[in-house]
Amino acid sequence: MNRTGLFLLSFAALIFSATAINAQSDVYDRMEEQYKESCTSIMVGKKASTDGSVMTSHTCDANYRTYVTIEPRKSFTVSDTEPVYAGLLHNEEPWDMRNVVEKGRIPVHDTITYRYLNVAYPCLNEKQLAIGETTTEGRPELLNSNGLFQIEELERLALQYCSTAREAITLMGRLAEDYGYGDWGECLTVADKNEVWHFEIYGTGPGNPGALWAAQRIPDDHVGISANISRIGKIDFKDKNTFMTSSDLRERSKKLGYWDGKEPYVFHKVVSGGKPFSIREFYVLSTLAPSLNLRFDAEELPFSVKPERKVSPEMMFELYRATYEGTEYNMVKNLSYTAHRRVRQEDGTYREYDEVVYPISNFMPRDLMNMLNAVKPGVVERWRTIAVIQCSYSHITRLRNWMPDEIGGVSYFAFDNPAQSPRIPIYAGETSLPASFAICGQHRYREDAAIWAFRETNRIATINWEKSRKIIEPEQAMFEKKMMEDNAAVEAQAAALIAEGKHDEASKLLNEYTRNFATMAMNRWKELKAPLWELFIRSM
Repeated sequence: MNRTGLFLLSFAALIFSATAINAQSDVYDRMEEQYKESCTSIMVGKKASTDGSVMTSHTCDANYRTYVTIEPRKSFTVSDTEPVYAGLLHNEEPWDMRNVVEKGRIPVHDTITYRYLNVAYPCLNEKQLAIGETTTEGRPELLNSNGLFQIEELERLALQYCSTAREAITLMGRLAEDYGYGDWGECLTVADKNEVWHFEIYGTGPGNPGALWAAQRIPDDHVGISANISRIGKIDFKDKNTFMTSSDLRERSKKLGYWDGKEPYVFHKVVSGGKPFSIREFYVLSTLAPSLNLRFDAEELPFSVKPERKVSPEMMFELYRATYEGTEYNMVKNLSYTAHRRVRQEDGTYREYDEVVYPISNFMPRDLMNMLNAVKPGVVERWRTIAVIQCSYSHITRLRNWMPDEIGGVSYFAFDNPAQSPRIPIYAGETSLPASFAICGQHRYREDAAIWAFRETNRIATINWEKSRKIIEPEQAMFEKKMMEDNAAVEAQAAALIAEGKHDEASKLLNEYTRNFATMAMNRWKELKAPLWELFIRSM
């Protein structure tokens, strides 16, 4: 491809990026895979991590709400009921109940609740119970819109009332069976400070409400992943320490005609019938366990793997930035040219060298990809990367059983594209978040919404990612390093307060720390807009 063509492609990228900044329903939302490929969740058992922590995670990769709040504890009487809603994934602020429907009411599970971190898919409570999510879709004929529960409401109730992963799975499973599951197939990666489980749930089709669900425990020394495809295979119904299932799973499956009652019971065949992995599962499992020599053309991959290196939070951050660079699955591998560089050195001499330049990034929108393939068929082979530009938010949540719950559970949270944005620590013991976190940025451009401090800069950076990443990535690395160092100091201070019984003081310390760190990160990303625009102008 000649320089003129590359210039036109760069200009097209500018147009697409500018459009994305100002439009709510932009080109990314029109991707046909929006809901089929909309999240990634990686799980780490306590013996697979560098320090004995358990981790779960989530990327919310579609046009879902981006406001983040801490929901306070509530108290009920035994005769109380509470509402179950639908439509909470797209409201603009917590009080905004437009298009939200109360589907029904259920008796309260307990008279007190736990405080929890409320995002589109609620993710962490004060007892170090954490949940990641990915939509797995499943057989369309299993959908039953008459079921009471959508997945985010099951998550909310689990975090309100439960302190362990097994309790959460039991409660969610029972509620879905009793009142009906009315959503597409879903996977929740449910973790506590001791273990992590992969929980999948599906409807039972039109008719009497119910649920087909199963959960499989990730071995303590293993890592697992869910990426929008059913993963649970053969179930050993006698192994109660590894599997949990709905009460009538086999009977329902047989009645629905998806299991003959004779063959071994393979869950993903019953609820989906398709191949139980794709590129993201393959990339993560093969990256962490390369000696297994996993093959992308295999019929099946292991449900989980033992990583050859213990997994740290920093390794998780890196996995969530992945666009498969350096592999055969890099979408822009055919979009490059060799540029001759001549750089003046400090001694006045010049150093000359050739450099391979990739002027188009993996964050290109679908329309640009289609245009490139129209110019030259097959020049871009689409692969679903882990980091995507349409990400609303992501979290990597770490749980530690040797620490007080207030500081043992921490969500490393990021708005927008995880390959570009810095992460912000939010602890299980926090009681409030910055005001800008409580405003969704998906409906319109709002300077008072936290996500736009990052999104605007990130979109500018995608205009010429080859060059702008040299500005963004060092800043991201600096904030990541600072976060991990500062966290250790703050955790020590909070632990001392907790040991003295000063829990409220510890919460205030954590609240202030997150507020200050978030303010620093948002201000820095706003400052980066100027050098990024200047970089683009100089490269024209």
